Amino acid sequence: MFVQLFSFWLLLETSLCADLTYQIEEAQILGTYVGDIALDINSRGIFVSRDLSLISFSRLQKSKGSRLFNVTKTGKLYTNQILDAESLCKYNSECFRMVDVAIQKEESFVKIIEVKVIIKDINDNRPEFQENQINIKFSEDYSKGVTRTIPNAIDKDMGSENSEITYKLKKNRDEPFSLSYSRKEDGTTQLGIVLEKKLDREVKDTYNVQVIARDEGYPPKEGVLNVEISVTDENDNSPIFTQSVYNVSISENHQKSQAVIIASAKDLDSGKNGKVVYRFHSKTAKLAMDYFELNKETGEIFLNRQFPFDKQQTYKLFITASDNGNPPLSSTAVVLVNKIGHQNTAPAIEVNFVSESMKNTATISEGVKVGSFIAYVKVTDNDVGQNGEVTCDLRHNKLLLKSLGRMKYKVVVKKSVDREKESFIDFTISCQDKGVPPQKTERKFSIEVMDVNDVQPKFTKSQFKFLTYENEEPNFPVGFINVTDPDMGLGGQLTYILLSDNENILPFVISNFGFISTTQSLDREEKETYKFKVFVKDNGKPSLNNTENVIVEVMDEN
Repeated sequence: MFVQLFSFWLLLETSLCADLTYQIEEAQILGTYVGDIALDINSRGIFVSRDLSLISFSRLQKSKGSRLFNVTKTGKLYTNQILDAESLCKYNSECFRMVDVAIQKEESFVKIIEVKVIIKDINDNRPEFQENQINIKFSEDYSKGVTRTIPNAIDKDMGSENSEITYKLKKNRDEPFSLSYSRKEDGTTQLGIVLEKKLDREVKDTYNVQVIARDEGYPPKEGVLNVEISVTDENDNSPIFTQSVYNVSISENHQKSQAVIIASAKDLDSGKNGKVVYRFHSKTAKLAMDYFELNKETGEIFLNRQFPFDKQQTYKLFITASDNGNPPLSSTAVVLVNKIGHQNTAPAIEVNFVSESMKNTATISEGVKVGSFIAYVKVTDNDVGQNGEVTCDLRHNKLLLKSLGRMKYKVVVKKSVDREKESFIDFTISCQDKGVPPQKTERKFSIEVMDVNDVQPKFTKSQFKFLTYENEEPNFPVGFINVTDPDMGLGGQLTYILLSDNENILPFVISNFGFISTTQSLDREEKETYKFKVFVKDNGKPSLNNTENVIVEVMDEN
């Protein structure tokens, strides 16, 4: 396991300011330790407490990274599933997730910290060519230095070393070829087989070489492309785009029938070798391909469906132009489509309860203190200007909505709650922007008020007296201690303990249900009366207990 804690710093990533940053390798087993939040915030002065036992931590349930990680009450951060950097962050240079963590002190809200977990890529993918074997052709009239472009390999790993590919050519010493490669503007590698001297088709018309693609990971992985070289006249020009990068802005209500842009390429070859077809490169994100359609014949890009109002503002498309030669030659251009918003959309409300919640219902204890933090609220509105300025309020006399900064709030207890008077608290959070007309969103929630352990276990008798017989086998029943506790849940679950009045070990045990039985055979002549106490406690927090006297008389066996 590779886990490293970075020194604390503030990073501005995707509009989030991380208080702590950790990193972990992908593919670790579920439950892998990531870091100690409690220790790190204390040592770095983010939140200092002399007694960490009074501090508890909880993960906010609906933050983007919540399903991937688990936070214990003591502040330990663990993985909640096996992480895969390639599937989580397919096209990002750095893979990370943010986890919102609430800090409470004696059930009162103190602070929310945002933890950034960087998911480090491991070398679990080998470089792959689209095909295992291709055929290229050289004319016997070509002079030294003529180059034939061949497809490059792709490594799906994200890490700069794991996905960095170097190439070498495997051939016989007397074969007149070498390998050239250079970096293109789209970040991919341009590969080529270079002719080192003129060919004579009458001497040899076919050569077979291998291109070895090797990544820089540890240990390195390799992929192989078998290249058959035929000596003849063939396709020798790649399609060339008019621009390497296209940048266009469109409105979010752009008509689907109107082309967004034309990404055109020209090929100097004639016939089928100069006929260009277009396709989306594999680096284009699936989300982007869902919203755009590419004309394979003309390179025109159309809007495939209407933009959602709450989605991203810029889409990056990688367009590949290929000719119909054998093998086909290609080049790639980047198209950046910027969405400009015109319509006013309603704010979106996201509420994360500190306690577990299901279907907009959470829980609090009836003993919760006034001012206690119970939920974290995030509001988003991607509109610009007044259309994106939002105010929020909460309607309930027991709860209060407090601002934590722009678009962030906390819900706290305003007045004490009593389960006997109100077992459920139903409330509504509403947010409205300043557009004309304003757009408003309301969300309804419910909080169940849980019982507090406030009743002491009570014995049904002031003293318990039992008769038993001597010379019986162990586990012989003696009697039942009857105790009542009306509290619910753990507060009503009881644990029994027998207490001797002296240092002698009692020959009795008591079950969790209050049944007393012998642990050995008794002898009246040795001892005819046993006096001791029974201690009972519930499992509530804090635990309540009680004690009562017990007398056991041993009867003589006739």
